[in-house]
Amino acid sequence: MDTLEDFEAYDHLFEPHLSALGWHVEVVSWRAKNVDWDKYDTVIIRTPWDYQEDAEAFLQVLETIEQSTAHLENSLAIVRWNIDKIYLKELAERGVNLVPTLWRDSLQANEEITEDDLHQYFADFSQPQIVLKPRISANADNTFWLTKANAKQSLAAINRAFRGRDFMIQPFMEAILAEGEYSLFYFNGEYSHAILKTPKPDDFRVQEEHGGRLTTIEPEPALVEHAEQCLKAISQLFTMPLYARVDFVRDQTGFALMEAELIEPSLYFNMDEQSPLRFAQAFVKRMNHLAL
Repeated sequence: MDTLEDFEAYDHLFEPHLSALGWHVEVVSWRAKNVDWDKYDTVIIRTPWDYQEDAEAFLQVLETIEQSTAHLENSLAIVRWNIDKIYLKELAERGVNLVPTLWRDSLQANEEITEDDLHQYFADFSQPQIVLKPRISANADNTFWLTKANAKQSLAAINRAFRGRDFMIQPFMEAILAEGEYSLFYFNGEYSHAILKTPKPDDFRVQEEHGGRLTTIEPEPALVEHAEQCLKAISQLFTMPLYARVDFVRDQTGFALMEAELIEPSLYFNMDEQSPLRFAQAFVKRMNHLAL
Protein backbone atom coordinates (compact mmCIF):
# COMPACT_ATOMS: atom_id res chain seq x y z
CA MET A 1 0.00 0.00 0.00
CA ASP A 2 1.04 3.59 -0.43
CA THR A 3 1.43 4.44 3.26
CA LEU A 4 1.59 2.53 6.54
CA GLU A 5 1.32 5.55 8.80
CA ASP A 6 -1.88 4.24 10.45
CA PHE A 7 -0.44 0.76 11.01
CA GLU A 8 2.22 -0.95 13.09
CA ALA A 9 4.69 -2.72 10.78
CA TYR A 10 7.96 -4.41 11.70
CA ASP A 11 9.38 -5.72 8.44
CA HIS A 12 12.25 -3.22 8.57
CA LEU A 13 13.73 -5.43 11.31
CA PHE A 14 14.65 -8.23 8.89
CA GLU A 15 16.13 -5.95 6.21
CA PRO A 16 19.61 -5.66 7.82
CA HIS A 17 19.80 -9.45 8.05
CA LEU A 18 18.90 -9.86 4.38
CA SER A 19 21.49 -7.24 3.49
CA ALA A 20 24.13 -9.11 5.49
CA LEU A 21 23.19 -12.24 3.55
CA GLY A 22 23.69 -10.49 0.23
CA TRP A 23 20.18 -9.32 -0.63
CA HIS A 24 19.13 -5.74 -1.39
CA VAL A 25 15.63 -4.84 -0.20
CA GLU A 26 13.30 -2.32 -1.84
CA VAL A 27 9.73 -1.57 -0.70
CA VAL A 28 7.20 -1.16 -3.53
CA SER A 29 3.49 -0.36 -3.10
CA TRP A 30 1.20 -2.84 -4.84
CA ARG A 31 -0.69 0.20 -6.13
CA ALA A 32 2.39 1.64 -7.87
CA LYS A 33 2.01 2.02 -11.63
CA ASN A 34 4.32 0.80 -14.40
CA VAL A 35 6.59 -1.24 -12.14
CA ASP A 36 9.19 -3.31 -13.99
CA TRP A 37 8.93 -6.51 -11.96
CA ASP A 38 11.54 -8.17 -14.16
CA LYS A 39 14.25 -6.18 -12.40
CA TYR A 40 13.59 -8.05 -9.13
CA ASP A 41 14.71 -11.57 -8.33
CA THR A 42 11.99 -12.10 -5.74
CA VAL A 43 8.89 -10.24 -4.61
CA ILE A 44 7.70 -10.95 -1.06
CA ILE A 45 4.14 -9.91 -0.27
CA ARG A 46 4.24 -8.23 3.11
CA THR A 47 2.02 -5.28 4.09
CA PRO A 48 -0.68 -4.61 1.44
CA TRP A 49 -3.16 -4.05 4.25
CA ASP A 50 -5.70 -2.31 2.02
CA TYR A 51 -6.01 -5.12 -0.54
CA GLN A 52 -9.52 -5.99 0.66
CA GLU A 53 -10.73 -2.68 -0.76
CA ASP A 54 -10.09 -4.00 -4.28
CA ALA A 55 -9.16 -7.68 -4.14
CA GLU A 56 -9.44 -8.18 -7.89
CA ALA A 57 -6.99 -5.38 -8.63
CA PHE A 58 -4.62 -6.80 -6.02
CA LEU A 59 -4.77 -10.25 -7.64
CA GLN A 60 -4.16 -8.71 -11.06
CA VAL A 61 -0.94 -7.15 -9.75
CA LEU A 62 0.15 -10.55 -8.42
CA GLU A 63 -0.66 -12.13 -11.79
CA THR A 64 1.61 -9.56 -13.45
CA ILE A 65 4.40 -10.42 -11.00
CA GLU A 66 4.02 -14.15 -11.59
CA GLN A 67 4.21 -13.56 -15.35
CA SER A 68 7.46 -11.65 -14.87
CA THR A 69 10.87 -13.18 -14.19
CA ALA A 70 10.51 -12.40 -10.47
CA HIS A 71 9.69 -15.18 -8.03
CA LEU A 72 6.61 -14.45 -5.89
CA GLU A 73 6.29 -15.40 -2.20
CA ASN A 74 3.82 -16.48 -1.08
CA SER A 75 2.65 -17.80 -4.42
CA LEU A 76 -0.35 -16.57 -6.39
CA ALA A 77 -1.98 -20.00 -6.01
CA ILE A 78 -1.75 -19.72 -2.22
CA VAL A 79 -3.06 -16.14 -2.25
CA ARG A 80 -6.03 -17.03 -4.47
CA TRP A 81 -6.93 -19.84 -2.07
CA ASN A 82 -6.33 -17.89 1.13
CA ILE A 83 -7.94 -14.58 0.14
CA ASP A 84 -11.48 -15.93 0.67
CA LYS A 85 -12.01 -17.33 4.15
CA ILE A 86 -14.01 -20.20 2.73
CA TYR A 87 -10.61 -21.91 2.50
CA LEU A 88 -11.28 -22.81 6.14
CA LYS A 89 -13.81 -25.40 4.98
CA GLU A 90 -11.05 -27.25 3.14
CA LEU A 91 -8.84 -27.25 6.22
CA ALA A 92 -11.75 -28.61 8.27
CA GLU A 93 -12.15 -31.41 5.75
CA ARG A 94 -8.51 -32.27 6.44
CA GLY A 95 -9.09 -32.55 10.16
CA VAL A 96 -8.27 -29.05 11.41
CA ASN A 97 -10.51 -27.97 14.29
CA LEU A 98 -12.24 -24.68 13.38
CA VAL A 99 -14.45 -22.17 15.09
CA PRO A 100 -17.98 -23.22 13.94
CA THR A 101 -18.96 -21.20 10.87
CA LEU A 102 -21.97 -20.55 8.64
CA TRP A 103 -21.19 -19.41 5.09
CA ARG A 104 -23.42 -16.99 3.19
CA ASP A 105 -23.28 -15.55 -0.32
CA SER A 106 -23.44 -11.81 -0.89
CA LEU A 107 -26.78 -10.04 -0.70
CA GLN A 108 -28.37 -9.40 -4.06
CA ALA A 109 -29.93 -6.10 -5.15
CA ASN A 110 -33.28 -6.55 -3.40
CA GLU A 111 -32.15 -8.97 -0.70
CA GLU A 112 -31.67 -8.07 2.96
CA ILE A 113 -30.74 -9.76 6.20
CA THR A 114 -33.79 -9.52 8.42
CA GLU A 115 -34.29 -9.52 12.16
CA ASP A 116 -35.58 -13.08 11.79
CA ASP A 117 -32.35 -14.06 10.02
CA LEU A 118 -30.31 -12.73 12.94
CA HIS A 119 -32.47 -14.63 15.41
CA GLN A 120 -31.81 -17.77 13.39
CA TYR A 121 -28.05 -17.19 13.44
CA PHE A 122 -28.13 -17.01 17.23
CA ALA A 123 -30.25 -20.17 17.33
CA ASP A 124 -27.95 -22.05 14.94
CA PHE A 125 -25.10 -21.71 17.42
CA SER A 126 -27.19 -21.68 20.62
CA GLN A 127 -25.07 -18.71 21.67
CA PRO A 128 -26.01 -15.25 23.04
CA GLN A 129 -23.33 -13.51 20.94
CA ILE A 130 -22.25 -13.91 17.32
CA VAL A 131 -19.84 -12.33 14.85
CA LEU A 132 -20.55 -11.48 11.21
CA LYS A 133 -17.68 -10.61 8.89
CA PRO A 134 -16.83 -10.57 5.17
CA ARG A 135 -15.16 -13.61 3.65
CA ILE A 136 -12.59 -11.28 2.08
CA SER A 137 -11.43 -8.94 4.83
CA ALA A 138 -8.52 -7.62 6.84
CA ASN A 139 -7.99 -5.44 9.92
CA ALA A 140 -11.44 -6.43 11.31
CA ASP A 141 -13.07 -4.18 8.67
CA ASN A 142 -16.88 -4.58 8.48
CA THR A 143 -16.86 -7.06 11.36
CA PHE A 144 -19.93 -7.01 13.60
CA TRP A 145 -19.98 -8.32 17.17
CA LEU A 146 -23.65 -8.82 17.97
CA THR A 147 -25.63 -9.63 21.07
CA LYS A 148 -29.33 -10.41 21.04
CA ALA A 149 -29.88 -6.99 22.62
CA ASN A 150 -27.97 -4.92 20.03
CA ALA A 151 -28.41 -7.00 16.86
CA LYS A 152 -31.46 -5.16 15.52
CA GLN A 153 -29.83 -1.72 15.69
CA SER A 154 -26.94 -2.99 13.53
CA LEU A 155 -29.18 -4.31 10.74
CA ALA A 156 -28.85 -1.32 8.41
CA ALA A 157 -25.05 -1.29 8.68
CA ILE A 158 -24.90 -5.07 8.19
CA ASN A 159 -26.98 -4.89 5.02
CA ARG A 160 -24.81 -2.10 3.64
CA ALA A 161 -21.65 -4.05 4.45
CA PHE A 162 -22.69 -7.35 2.86
CA ARG A 163 -24.41 -6.16 -0.29
CA GLY A 164 -22.15 -7.55 -3.01
CA ARG A 165 -19.84 -9.18 -0.45
CA ASP A 166 -19.88 -12.84 0.65
CA PHE A 167 -19.90 -13.20 4.42
CA MET A 168 -19.67 -15.61 7.33
CA ILE A 169 -21.22 -16.02 10.76
CA GLN A 170 -19.51 -17.47 13.82
CA PRO A 171 -20.31 -17.73 17.52
CA PHE A 172 -18.46 -15.11 19.52
CA MET A 173 -15.62 -16.91 21.28
CA GLU A 174 -15.65 -15.75 24.89
CA ALA A 175 -12.08 -16.97 25.30
CA ILE A 176 -10.91 -14.00 23.22
CA LEU A 177 -11.98 -11.71 26.07
CA ALA A 178 -11.07 -14.06 28.91
CA GLU A 179 -7.69 -15.16 27.54
CA GLY A 180 -6.94 -13.78 24.08
CA GLU A 181 -6.03 -15.06 20.63
CA TYR A 182 -2.86 -17.06 20.00
CA SER A 183 -0.65 -16.57 16.94
CA LEU A 184 2.12 -18.99 15.98
CA PHE A 185 4.61 -18.11 13.23
CA TYR A 186 6.29 -20.48 10.79
CA PHE A 187 9.02 -19.67 8.28
CA ASN A 188 9.49 -22.19 5.50
CA GLY A 189 7.51 -24.65 7.63
CA GLU A 190 9.73 -24.23 10.70
CA TYR A 191 8.35 -22.84 13.96
CA SER A 192 9.72 -19.41 14.87
CA HIS A 193 7.79 -17.81 17.75
CA ALA A 194 4.36 -17.27 19.29
CA ILE A 195 2.38 -14.45 20.88
CA LEU A 196 -0.87 -13.91 22.73
CA LYS A 197 -3.03 -10.99 21.55
CA THR A 198 -5.65 -9.57 23.91
CA PRO A 199 -8.20 -6.84 23.15
CA LYS A 200 -8.56 -3.64 25.08
CA PRO A 201 -11.49 -3.45 27.53
CA ASP A 202 -14.95 -3.49 25.91
CA ASP A 203 -13.55 -4.53 22.54
CA PHE A 204 -12.97 -7.85 20.77
CA ARG A 205 -10.42 -6.78 18.17
CA VAL A 206 -6.89 -7.88 19.00
CA GLN A 207 -4.98 -5.82 16.42
CA GLU A 208 -2.59 -3.18 17.79
CA GLU A 209 -4.31 -0.55 15.66
CA HIS A 210 -7.48 -1.21 17.69
CA GLY A 211 -5.74 -1.13 21.06
CA GLY A 212 -4.85 -4.82 21.32
CA ARG A 213 -2.01 -5.89 23.62
CA LEU A 214 0.75 -8.33 22.69
CA THR A 215 2.62 -10.82 24.88
CA THR A 216 5.38 -13.21 23.85
CA ILE A 217 4.55 -16.75 24.99
CA GLU A 218 5.91 -20.28 24.97
CA PRO A 219 3.02 -22.22 23.42
CA GLU A 220 1.74 -25.26 25.25
CA PRO A 221 2.19 -28.62 23.49
CA ALA A 222 -1.50 -28.96 22.57
CA LEU A 223 -1.44 -25.59 20.80
CA VAL A 224 1.71 -26.52 18.86
CA GLU A 225 0.06 -29.79 17.87
CA HIS A 226 -2.96 -27.96 16.46
CA ALA A 227 -0.73 -25.47 14.62
CA GLU A 228 1.39 -28.17 13.04
CA GLN A 229 -1.70 -30.10 12.00
CA CYS A 230 -2.84 -26.96 10.20
CA LEU A 231 0.56 -26.52 8.50
CA LYS A 232 0.48 -30.17 7.43
CA ALA A 233 -2.95 -29.70 5.86
CA ILE A 234 -1.72 -26.62 3.96
CA SER A 235 1.36 -28.50 2.74
CA GLN A 236 -0.91 -31.21 1.31
CA LEU A 237 -2.45 -28.57 -0.93
CA PHE A 238 0.55 -26.39 -1.81
CA THR A 239 4.30 -26.19 -1.51
CA MET A 240 4.99 -25.04 2.04
CA PRO A 241 4.70 -21.21 2.07
CA LEU A 242 7.64 -18.99 2.98
CA TYR A 243 5.67 -17.63 5.91
CA ALA A 244 2.51 -18.60 7.74
CA ARG A 245 0.75 -17.27 10.80
CA VAL A 246 -1.90 -19.48 12.35
CA ASP A 247 -4.34 -17.91 14.80
CA PHE A 248 -6.12 -19.96 17.46
CA VAL A 249 -8.55 -19.47 20.30
CA ARG A 250 -9.14 -21.89 23.13
CA ASP A 251 -12.42 -23.83 22.97
CA GLN A 252 -14.06 -26.63 24.94
CA THR A 253 -12.10 -29.29 23.05
CA GLY A 254 -8.70 -27.59 23.18
CA PHE A 255 -7.97 -25.03 20.46
CA ALA A 256 -9.88 -23.90 17.38
CA LEU A 257 -8.37 -22.25 14.31
CA MET A 258 -9.53 -18.70 13.67
CA GLU A 259 -7.47 -18.13 10.52
CA ALA A 260 -4.41 -19.32 8.65
CA GLU A 261 -2.80 -16.08 7.46
CA LEU A 262 -0.76 -16.69 4.30
CA ILE A 263 -1.02 -13.41 2.38
CA GLU A 264 0.03 -10.38 4.43
CA PRO A 265 0.08 -11.18 8.13
CA SER A 266 2.04 -9.09 10.55
CA LEU A 267 4.82 -11.43 11.64
CA TYR A 268 5.51 -9.41 14.81
CA PHE A 269 9.28 -9.41 14.47
CA ASN A 270 9.30 -6.95 17.38
CA MET A 271 8.12 -9.68 19.76
CA ASP A 272 11.05 -12.08 19.31
CA GLU A 273 14.59 -10.74 18.98
CA GLN A 274 15.81 -13.63 16.83
CA SER A 275 12.76 -13.87 14.56
CA PRO A 276 13.98 -11.33 11.93
CA LEU A 277 17.19 -13.36 11.50
CA ARG A 278 15.25 -16.62 11.33
CA PHE A 279 13.03 -15.15 8.62
CA ALA A 280 16.00 -13.91 6.59
CA GLN A 281 17.75 -17.27 6.88
CA ALA A 282 14.59 -19.14 5.89
CA PHE A 283 14.20 -16.89 2.85
CA VAL A 284 17.81 -17.34 1.71
CA LYS A 285 17.63 -21.11 2.23
CA ARG A 286 14.47 -21.20 0.13
CA MET A 287 15.97 -19.09 -2.66
CA ASN A 288 19.12 -21.23 -2.73
CA HIS A 289 16.97 -24.35 -3.02
CA LEU A 290 15.01 -22.85 -5.93
CA ALA A 291 18.27 -21.99 -7.69
CA LEU A 292 19.42 -25.62 -7.72
